[in-house]
Amino acid sequence: MTTNTTDVADAEVNVFAVELERWRDVRGFSRAALAKKMGYDRSYVSKILSGTERPSEAFAVHAENALRTGGALRTAFHDFETKHPVKSRPSAPPLPEAQARAGSLVVDHDDATLRYEDGGYRLTQRRHLVNRGAEPITRYLIRISVDRFPGDPERSNQLYSENPLTWDEIDLHAWHGQGRSNPMNWTAHHDRDAFKEVWLLFSGEQGHFPLYPGESCWIEYEYTVSEVHWGNWFQRAVRLPTRTLSVCLDFPAELAASVWGLHTSMTAQAMPFATAIGRDDTGDRHIFSWSCEDPPLHARYRLEWDFRGRAVAVDGPPPAPSTVMASLGVVQDTDPALRWVARRFDLPAEAEDARRVVTALNSACERIAQAHTFGKGMGIAAPQIGIDRAAAIVRTPDGEAITLFNPTIIESAGAVDEQYEGCLSFFDVRGQVPRSHVIHVEHTAIDGQTRITVFERGVARLVAHEVDHLHGTLYPDRMRDGVEPISVEQYRGTGSTWKY
Repeated sequence: MTTNTTDVADAEVNVFAVELERWRDVRGFSRAALAKKMGYDRSYVSKILSGTERPSEAFAVHAENALRTGGALRTAFHDFETKHPVKSRPSAPPLPEAQARAGSLVVDHDDATLRYEDGGYRLTQRRHLVNRGAEPITRYLIRISVDRFPGDPERSNQLYSENPLTWDEIDLHAWHGQGRSNPMNWTAHHDRDAFKEVWLLFSGEQGHFPLYPGESCWIEYEYTVSEVHWGNWFQRAVRLPTRTLSVCLDFPAELAASVWGLHTSMTAQAMPFATAIGRDDTGDRHIFSWSCEDPPLHARYRLEWDFRGRAVAVDGPPPAPSTVMASLGVVQDTDPALRWVARRFDLPAEAEDARRVVTALNSACERIAQAHTFGKGMGIAAPQIGIDRAAAIVRTPDGEAITLFNPTIIESAGAVDEQYEGCLSFFDVRGQVPRSHVIHVEHTAIDGQTRITVFERGVARLVAHEVDHLHGTLYPDRMRDGVEPISVEQYRGTGSTWKY
């Protein structure tokens, strides 16, 4: 009689049980506590974890909601069901050579939970560390950085200069190992108005407990920041080789939070997360969770949110489009700043400021795209979000992202046609605007090089609209004499593409 080795391997490896055990460990639940959280009998949960009992889809859903894995348990259950299990994941697998050279400390799992309540944010950060070097590790550096007005450094600097972030407000505590029975000492490394760096020491009331070569341990720390100091964003920067990164946002249901994610890097571009953010709306809290495996070094994963429960009243008629845009942070046409010529960037000297402005623009695009469908693409200029700098972004109907610094139209060519345009700064109307089919735009790259890019047809119209914003021009200035905008209710082109 022959043995089917594939079936044997499938029987021996239960990827769902492995993943469930790992996330139970990450969240710090005992088996009994997990069973209570899920509403299941302890013995049944133990059987699932040991692999002697087959999990049901309902069990997988309850486990996902209880452990907030950002979809990891759903994926593991699907793999289990389709008979394609993977080998159990070791806690500290070999790293690529490039990452191994980055340092001796490896983060096996980086997990953060940010909870908003009573006008403040409480961050709980847990990391499973592995010492792959040859020397004991006796301290670990953490950073606490806040920015109430991202993309507007002058406004933020003024806030923190007048009202700095303090150690009393932060109320930092740290622990070593599972649970909170072994507090860690800490010492300040840098103390700035909006930025703190702290060394967590592998020592405390119970003596010294360095992390020796080949050993691993959990560390956990918590701190508090009031919403006066904390903006509506939370960023995870990958500074050490990391196997798993997970984030959970915990908000009151009454605030009706809308959450999105941006993957940023050292370049000027910021793109939406490659995978969706999970959401659990049960009870009086809304929980948003997301995770990824093997994030590249120096990547930045940024979650942002809008508390729509604060935006407009629910009673009465629906708000006007301009009211919605104003609630999303778009400057309206009554603001004289829209008529100013935006301040140019000195690149590459101001490259970091330029990147921050682009991140703020992408964040605004994500908010706005959830409130309205843009079949023709969309764009936004920095003055429209209250930033007096010469930067704009355009997202074409095909999904291409265009970033422009210091742009100027130096040549127009081809036919001229009239099509309806809308503007986020007065979104209640649409107007017919004549534009050239082809424009040549001179702009500055992030490295300071001057470039000329040619845009055509619908993309040319989108770009020209945003370039106008940076020079204090609004589209009614371009309309023919005697032609007036029409109300959005009369407009019939919403959701359709440009017509040529």
